[in-house]
Amino acid sequence: MTTWRACSSCKKPISHAARYWVCSVSTCNRARSPLAFCSVRCWDAHVPVMNHRSAWAEERRAPTRQEADAASAERAPRRRVARSSAPARRSTEDDEILIVASRLKAYIDRKGGGMNTSADVLPVLSDLVREAALDAIDSARADGRKTVKARDFKRR
Repeated sequence: MTTWRACSSCKKPISHAARYWVCSVSTCNRARSPLAFCSVRCWDAHVPVMNHRSAWAEERRAPTRQEADAASAERAPRRRVARSSAPARRSTEDDEILIVASRLKAYIDRKGGGMNTSADVLPVLSDLVREAALDAIDSARADGRKTVKARDFKRR
């Protein structure tokens, strides 16, 4: 395999380990039909066709040839895997802020009688949300469900 994938818009090849862009809209990023664009211009060409109201291009890096080969070898039937207690290596997606800063700051201002919120609160709170979400995922899996429900989140 000489290229990783073809651009979804212009059909130019996207090489292994090359930069490419994806659409921020979730329907454009489905596992069975992922869209990948060789440039922001190609991504921009698909926006009016897909009728996106609010979207942006997210830069990604294509897998190396070895990573792509390993991923295709792993496409065996999936089986349940218990989450390890060892800390996992964090990817850049795990560093994303999951909390709406303006809403949190407004809430703390309102409830705290004019208190301010430091910027370093958001990553810490996002980590707490990630931890709770992972526990809820484990709970749903243990019940044999593929849907995380409110009851999967444990209240302290």
